[in-house]
Amino acid sequence: MKFIDGGVTAPQGFRAAGIYAGVKACTHLTQAEAANFAADIRSGKRAPESKNDLALICADVPCTAAGVFTSNLVKGAPIAVCLKHLQDGKAQAILANSGNANTCNADGEEKAEAMASAVAEALNLRDEDVLVGSTGVIGQPLPLEPILTAVPALTQKLSTHGSLDAATAIMTTDTVPKNMAVEMELAGKTIRIGGISKGSGMIHPNMCTMLCFLTTDAAVEAKALDKALRFAVADSFNMLSVDEDMSTNDTCVILANGKAGNAEIQEGSADFTAFVEALKALCVKIARAMAKDGEGASKLLVCAVSGAASDADARTVAKAVICSSLVKAAIFGADANWGRVLCAIGYAGAAVDIHKVDVDFTSPAGTLPVCRNGAGVPFDEDLGKKILLEDEITVQVMLHDGTAAAAAYGCDLTYNYVKINGDYRT
Repeated sequence: MKFIDGGVTAPQGFRAAGIYAGVKACTHLTQAEAANFAADIRSGKRAPESKNDLALICADVPCTAAGVFTSNLVKGAPIAVCLKHLQDGKAQAILANSGNANTCNADGEEKAEAMASAVAEALNLRDEDVLVGSTGVIGQPLPLEPILTAVPALTQKLSTHGSLDAATAIMTTDTVPKNMAVEMELAGKTIRIGGISKGSGMIHPNMCTMLCFLTTDAAVEAKALDKALRFAVADSFNMLSVDEDMSTNDTCVILANGKAGNAEIQEGSADFTAFVEALKALCVKIARAMAKDGEGASKLLVCAVSGAASDADARTVAKAVICSSLVKAAIFGADANWGRVLCAIGYAGAAVDIHKVDVDFTSPAGTLPVCRNGAGVPFDEDLGKKILLEDEITVQVMLHDGTAAAAAYGCDLTYNYVKINGDYRT
């Protein structure tokens, strides 16, 4: 297994594109004004902005498909549409916009269905074979005109090299696109899995991730694909948090077109296990990238827990540490304040004997033991500062209660997080 370039178009039989439609710019315009704005962009009378805001991913053939979505009681309209369209375990295209979440709107579901219909008409697909996603400001009506006007041009841009354009189109406060893929050999066939994602704030999923779109050329039975996705996100996106705010639009979907020519993967087989491991590796890589690009973040924060009594305890402890505002602030300040780590472990709710706990801070600059058997040990403050000034920090926690392990992914808490979110809407 190796990581490769190409994102969602690395697997055979997938194309992608991104385009500027003017979604955010049209949010506060009347319907007529939005229509004129969109028409001016497409005709060249108005110059497009530098960042795409409408993405399309399309398979050459029908795919098996699966998805997981936010557990927030407030859900974006695109999720309702995706849930309906995924009932038969099939899909062939994904359309997603940034600039407006299409959430908490009376006409939201109708507009999400219209997005799917526009792509279906342009690509000669069934409406129910098109999935949709939206991200941006919550509670503002989605301007449909710029999206519908842009779809024909967007479909014409579809390319086997269009993954990066699509990844850029779904970005909001992200500073870098997340666009990656993995390749593996399976029963003599080369299998590829690609992914793009967005998310740097309002990230605390308990299902999957913000917006993440995955593709594979493996042949995978629908129920097996659903199970594989859920296994993969359990140790990746469900272990990710930037700010403990769970989004209303969290969506992670995967399309499998079978172009690799492998025997269809069934749940419980050796091929299934190998596929899950590759999918999980890709999802962890994406999750780490999102955590490192958290709003205002300057450092990736990982908590690696070992020696837990159960997988659930390991995950609970790891998430508690990377979610602690006090830990995150200490990491930002390069302060080896390990007591905050113990504090988070103590309130996490896991079955832990705190008198057995060991804690180390590690980074490319070295390892700093700070706690043994639940008590502090002498350490060099200057070395601690040097280690914590790196841009990737791991808090290693050994519980000595069992053999289970888990890792969680987060970031430091900086002044810029407040600045970004203080005027996000206005």
